[in-house]
Amino acid sequence: MASSTQSLATPSEARKAIRSGQMRGHTSGIAPGYAQANLVVLPRDLAYDFLVFCHRNPKPCPLLDVTDPGSPEPARVAPGADLRTDLPRYRVYRHGELVEERDDLLDLWRDDLVAFLLGCSFTFDGLLVEAGVPVRHLGCGSNVPMYRTTQECIPAGPFAGPLVVSMRPIPPEHVVRAVQVTSRFPSVHGAPVHIGDPAVLGITDLAHPDWGDPPVIEPGDVPVFWACGVTPQAVAMNARPELMITHAPGHMFITDVPVASLAVL
Repeated sequence: MASSTQSLATPSEARKAIRSGQMRGHTSGIAPGYAQANLVVLPRDLAYDFLVFCHRNPKPCPLLDVTDPGSPEPARVAPGADLRTDLPRYRVYRHGELVEERDDLLDLWRDDLVAFLLGCSFTFDGLLVEAGVPVRHLGCGSNVPMYRTTQECIPAGPFAGPLVVSMRPIPPEHVVRAVQVTSRFPSVHGAPVHIGDPAVLGITDLAHPDWGDPPVIEPGDVPVFWACGVTPQAVAMNARPELMITHAPGHMFITDVPVASLAVL
């Protein structure tokens, strides 16, 4: 593992450390100031349906880049990078079942595979901190908690299933500022989808997330929920593609895109 995040301050440094095996942990707080992305890889014959799914569900699936079939290079957001090696951990699904986690995709890559990069909320964590909003998981070095909800995405072809959300517990006096900061960045999930009672989303126990680490909640904190790029992994359980590859939750691709360039307001 890398000795400190100091050595992972730029996207190229972070990707180099990941590719060499020096860095295998979650990427929260790595290369601050640059956009991070969720990964979804599918065979070409399913790529159009998934593209439509992303356009119909832009909150959980904001598209940053789509590769040409067979190419592992995300030429738009990180020229020269390799999606087969430059994420700390990958998940492999076959017919909707998670079959393995692995450190690279070199022996799995095929000429018909298309990779999608979706904006990740890790991108705006640093902006929240700069705005004076406490981000609990950054403070304790843990992964953000993520939850499957009862809210359904808009289907496209075989892709249908529940929205997944990430949650950040925020002191009530900072909630409005958190909404203001994140609303400016729709390409990395944008404004929260829900604030307050988790039961509205069908979440029964915040202490036991479906992905990530249990949250650190201080007295008075308000749970604030953002759409999450783990949604395609939940959807994969229903679509059951013969092969689908994703990032492991919290283990993102770090792009060369400055966060500031994604602001829309």
